[in-house]
Amino acid sequence: MLIDSEVISANVLIDALRSVGIHVDFDYVQAHFLGRSWTKVAAEIRASHGYLPGTDFEQRYRSQLLDRFERELKPTSGIRELLDKIAAKICVATSSSPKRASRSLQLAGLADHFDGRIFTASQVDCGKPAPDLFLFAASHMQVDPARCLVIEDSAPGIQAAMNAGMRVLRFTGASHLRKLDAASLTLNGAVACFDKWEQFLEMAPQAQLPSGGRMTP
Repeated sequence: MLIDSEVISANVLIDALRSVGIHVDFDYVQAHFLGRSWTKVAAEIRASHGYLPGTDFEQRYRSQLLDRFERELKPTSGIRELLDKIAAKICVATSSSPKRASRSLQLAGLADHFDGRIFTASQVDCGKPAPDLFLFAASHMQVDPARCLVIEDSAPGIQAAMNAGMRVLRFTGASHLRKLDAASLTLNGAVACFDKWEQFLEMAPQAQLPSGGRMTP
């Protein structure tokens, strides 16, 4: 979402699974894997395809993914300009691994905005759609969950924010969401959406104020 990485991630995972005889397409990956921690992804692969990705598989996948990121990763359009305008507390709460999250922000030129405020699913018992990660981040940011605004792009992340009692908006401007219809994007009207970062401050003008907490997964 901050970084347009999901299509890259999906394609690398598709290739890695193909190498062990599992054939899935992008739509399958989007429906079953995107927005979830590696633990949940591995469990889904085992349940659906009878194969449990071990440490070697995971390491190969992560290495190949970071190699692709080094060559191809870019921030989503307008995010740098928006971050310069936000005075409220912000952090990252992501299902990505700590190494992937940190390196991705560095490659995209966004790391300075989140120094010391990157929280990952590896720090909690249950990843999204459980609320654990968002509640963990809110606690460390010293912000009441009821005052937090989560910006998400994945359905599991949206559900996690709702489970945490936080307000949530869905950013739909990343390339992996372009084929979804309006009902799918809004989860049948459950969440408000925006597809350009320039629109964010119109939907949440309070984010320009120094009070309160804002979380950007």
